Parts: sequence; C-alpha cells; structure tokens
Amino acid sequence: MSAHTEQRATVSAERQAYYAAIRPLHLSPLWEQLHALVPPQPHTPCVAAFWSYDALRPHLMRSGTIISAAEAVRRVLVLENPALPGLASVTQSLYAGLQLILPGEVAPAHRHTQSALRFVVEGRGAYTAVNGERTTMEPGDFIITPSWTWHDHGSAAAGPVVWLDGLDIPLVRFLDAGFAENAPTERQALTRAEGHNLARYGANMAPLREASPHGATSPIFSYPYVRSRDALVRLRHDGAIDAWDGVKLAYVNPASGGAPTPTMAAFLQLLPAGFRGRPYRQTDGAVFSVVEGRGVAWVGQGAAQQRFEFAPRDHFVVPSWQPLRLDAADDCVLFSFSDRPVQAACALWREERLAD
Repeated sequence: MSAHTEQRATVSAERQAYYAAIRPLHLSPLWEQLHALVPPQPHTPCVAAFWSYDALRPHLMRSGTIISAAEAVRRVLVLENPALPGLASVTQSLYAGLQLILPGEVAPAHRHTQSALRFVVEGRGAYTAVNGERTTMEPGDFIITPSWTWHDHGSAAAGPVVWLDGLDIPLVRFLDAGFAENAPTERQALTRAEGHNLARYGANMAPLREASPHGATSPIFSYPYVRSRDALVRLRHDGAIDAWDGVKLAYVNPASGGAPTPTMAAFLQLLPAGFRGRPYRQTDGAVFSVVEGRGVAWVGQGAAQQRFEFAPRDHFVVPSWQPLRLDAADDCVLFSFSDRPVQAACALWREERLAD
C-alpha cells in the first residue's frame, strides 16, 4: 500500500468514526450530500409515462361492477408514476387519476384543503356541485374544486362519465397541511342556478365591491370546452403558429389574471395537422390529456428518449426538465396541467426552448 493510499484510508476511517459519533445527536455532515441537495440541474426521480385509454378503459369500467361510487367515495384509478409506486403521485407534487361515475350514482359531498381540477374525458350528463352550485359536465370541460369547498358529483347520464382528476395532494402532504371533512348529507343543497358563476365572472367583468368567492382560486369553477376551443381556433387563423407549442392558451383566474388555482396551472393547445414541433423543457412536470386528434409526443433525449403515439383520451406525463417535442398527424387538441404557479411564486420556474 502506498503512503498516499494509506493516508486516504486513515482519513476515511477517522471521518467514519466522527460520523458515528454525531449520529446519536441527530446530526449529519452536509458535505457528504451537498452535491445531491444542490444539483447543477433538476434530476427528478419521476419518469415519463403513457396511459392508453383503450387499454385502461375496460379496467375502469370493471371497477364500476365491484364498488359503488358511494362506497368508494371517489371511484378513481390513479395514474401512478412508475418511479413512485404506492405514493399516489404522477409527479412529485401532483396527483392524477381517472374517475368513473355511472347513471344514478352520487359521489358523496366532502371538502378538503387540497385543490382539485376535473377535465371531462368521456360522456356527458354527469354533474359536479361546488358550494351550492351545479355544473353539468360535457367532454373537454375544465372544472375546478377550490380548496375547502363542499363538492359532490352525480349522474343523470344514460351511460358512464369519466373525467381526469388533478390534485395537489403530494404537495399538500409534503407541507403537512391536509385537512378533510365529510358533509352530513350525501348531496349538498343547491342555492344558486347552474351557470351563475360563469354569468357573474365570465364576461371579463366582475361585480363591484364583492370579494372573489373562492379566495385565491378562480371565481369561475367551470370553463366550457366549446368556448375554449373556439378561442384556439380563432387564434390559429388570426396569429402565428408557435414552433414549440402550436397555439397554446392558459386558463386564467379573471379576478387576478393568474392561474385558476394557487397551486396548479392548466392549459389547452391546438396543434395543426402536420405540425412538427421543436423540443423544449420546463421545470414544471406536466400531465397531458388528449382531447382530439392523433400525434406523437417525444419525451427525453438521446438513448433515453421515449416515443408516445397518442390518440383521443390518452394521457401522458412529462417530468421536470425532460425535453418534450410534439408532432400532429391530425388537428390535435391537448389539455395539460402542472404546478407552475407554485414554482413561479417561488421564482423557481424555468423554461428552455431547444434547437431541433
């Protein structure tokens, strides 16, 4: 053994003895983990993943035969990130799942501090009620359940209705700030006519001397797809097509101009047929739901790049700082949501638009 090697062994033994001595005091040396705590760039444990709706739908429908909506409270199949098994997480800060409700069922009323969003994937005629107002669900509708608001779901539809649930459950769990409460009745009393929130706040105007009813969350809790899609189509014809996003719009809180909820942003984009997007990456991992059209999502780079061939009702997740490139065979419409408002509020959000 050389003198240098012997010296290194002595130093290592001395340090290990030191670490053993401070461990009972619940102390640890920062220098042993600094490189992992402060990395040169994001290194998420999450992986890109894809869920084919045609493949999972039979299992979702079968769940309706083995448990009722009332017994399950929320009959949902969680879209679980393969790298985070058992954590009910699609990214480290977000939860996603597909919820099923059948004709005549009621998912009972409750409330919780976690903010929730719904994006209708299949069927029409079910409803969500939020703090005394009901909204009927149509495919492509974006619906919000603000934090700590009573909400229940029901269905007068002739067939199954499925929607994507997005919640900030992992984030709230990390902050140890979760509370929940069940309502004394299965359904909440309706105190306002359907469409009240949209009429009151959805015309780019707001009542004078009236605080937003849901605090920092949008006073509009239902954004109809027909309106949102029309905005995309108008922009497609009136403006330039972005080389990375196609035509992409963010849903906004009309009271603040910010995101619909304090913790989650939501987007809708249109990719014209034949679109070949350029790659980009962002620090907010995003969950995508395909509304219309067929195309390909390329996630990652080099040998690790994955190719997801998507069709209507498919879903996929793009982790933080992994490049994404979108191609469209048809006119495609994609919904997505992420934790961007939290990152922006902490001055952490970053985007890099890459060359081809």
